[in-house]
Amino acid sequence: MNNNFLKAALVVAVLGITACSSEPAKTAKKEAEEAAKKAPAGPPEPVTGKTAFYEMYTPARAWAADNLPLSVKSGEVPGIKNANGKAGMWTAIFASPSLKSAATYTYAVTEAPGISKGVRAQGTTPWSGPTTAAMTFQLGDFSVDSDAAYMAAAAKAGDWLKDAANAAKPVSFSLGAATRFPAPVWYILFGDSKSGFAAFVNASTGTVIAK
Repeated sequence: MNNNFLKAALVVAVLGITACSSEPAKTAKKEAEEAAKKAPAGPPEPVTGKTAFYEMYTPARAWAADNLPLSVKSGEVPGIKNANGKAGMWTAIFASPSLKSAATYTYAVTEAPGISKGVRAQGTTPWSGPTTAAMTFQLGDFSVDSDAAYMAAAAKAGDWLKDAANAAKPVSFSLGAATRFPAPVWYILFGDSKSGFAAFVNASTGTVIAK
């Protein structure tokens, strides 16, 4: 009887110790989670074209269920540095064959004078249909994001970017489709059209297309 009593007492003691030791761990974890929630958010950062595109695609679907993208372009927000295929602001244009109109949306990671954070509808304009220079494209043809397109274009522009002055120049992005290309393409421009370097990147395969 004494041995059984001692064994039972030992089991109770072990369970008590385990419960006591796990309780501080749970408390510490909870406190850490609460502290993380209360911690101030970091500064806004630029996003890829695809990230911004799908933020704008949701309201575009509400506008017209048959909408198709026409273009996606990068923009700038004061205080946000565009880098590595990411931008602080993007603009997308969607076309609706049934409504015969095109709707423009913008997405920005933060507010600035004249710029609203998040998605903003910029209105609609009449649209008579695709042209050889500006065609609509399917979502499935847009699989390569702007950061991957940037890496491909930067590799092509390697010699040009070796110049520190060139490397410091801004980079802009635009996505679109035209009859001369087999798929939608990213047009990446390092610098400007007069003294910069431009590259077309297939938005379906990620390969650089010769001009």
